[in-house]
Amino acid sequence: MRGWIVAGTVAAAGGVAVASWWGVRRLQEQHARSAVAEPAIAPPPGPQQVAVVLNPVKERAHEARMLIEAACRGAGWPQPLVFTTTKADPGHTAARQAVDAGADVVIPCGGDGTVRVVAEVLAGTDTAIGLVPLGTGNLLARNLDLDVTRLSQCVYTAIFGRQRRIDTGTMRLSAPDGETSEHTFLVIAGVGMDAEILNDTSEDLKRVVGWMAYTEAGIRHMPGQRRRRVEISLDDGDFQSRRVRSVLFANCSKLPGGVDFIPGSYLDDGALDIAIMSPRSLIGWIAMYVKIMVQHKRQLPVMQFYKARKVSIRVPEPIQAQADGDVVGPATQVDVEVRPASLLVRVS
Repeated sequence: MRGWIVAGTVAAAGGVAVASWWGVRRLQEQHARSAVAEPAIAPPPGPQQVAVVLNPVKERAHEARMLIEAACRGAGWPQPLVFTTTKADPGHTAARQAVDAGADVVIPCGGDGTVRVVAEVLAGTDTAIGLVPLGTGNLLARNLDLDVTRLSQCVYTAIFGRQRRIDTGTMRLSAPDGETSEHTFLVIAGVGMDAEILNDTSEDLKRVVGWMAYTEAGIRHMPGQRRRRVEISLDDGDFQSRRVRSVLFANCSKLPGGVDFIPGSYLDDGALDIAIMSPRSLIGWIAMYVKIMVQHKRQLPVMQFYKARKVSIRVPEPIQAQADGDVVGPATQVDVEVRPASLLVRVS
């Protein structure tokens, strides 16, 4: 069994590599369309107070801090305020302290989780967020066309770049014990198999092979994975019963490797793109894979897309949920809503 998993992982990795190369080439031919639709503008002139929310366990965290301090010093701006995250507090307190201190821009230096937590605090305010991606996926940075491989360039953009407003999404969970929680997401949230895969991905493998580690967990979840009955309502419409593997809520859709999951999904269109995935067999998974890779516009019975501002999902049994790659727990009801133009972000 283990040999089958390893062989499947290697084959899938090769397939993804080829498809990623082809996807990147196709996007370049299409002039690498931006995930944002409106032009950015320059921030107000004059010195700014920069604040950093630093995840100290990230490999290049110290380097990022030094680059930010050097940039502010070179511009004659005040010394940046530095707040650190902890395992118990991934950035909520740090981001609030930065806003209370009067920061003009708050820069999360970490992975997607740190970015998401800081954005949760900044959404609805006039404080900008700057991105210095140090994680595995760095999904928002990719969707904003930042070069995640060039740390110094990302630092420059976070401090001196133009800025624009983008949408955010809010996911409210009703847990089996009656507790409720609310989570902000910037790229893709979801319920079902995608969250289960994220929950089961090896952290050690992620450190070695990066985002490709999700492939191994995905292969382990595919055999025997049953579809689940859910009830779905779009924009306060009637609930309809479906059998699904996953339901995804996309604010934007570029993934690592150059894959454009939902062509035409924009960060500032005031809507979410809903993907309902319900394959029953290997043939269904292959059909979905081909559709994504070739960006075929026709709907498939096993993978259908909708646009909506609000989505509600009810399930008879708890279903796992995730927000931008962070598993946020099981729920029996999930309510998702877009918040148009709620976050000010620095872009190149």
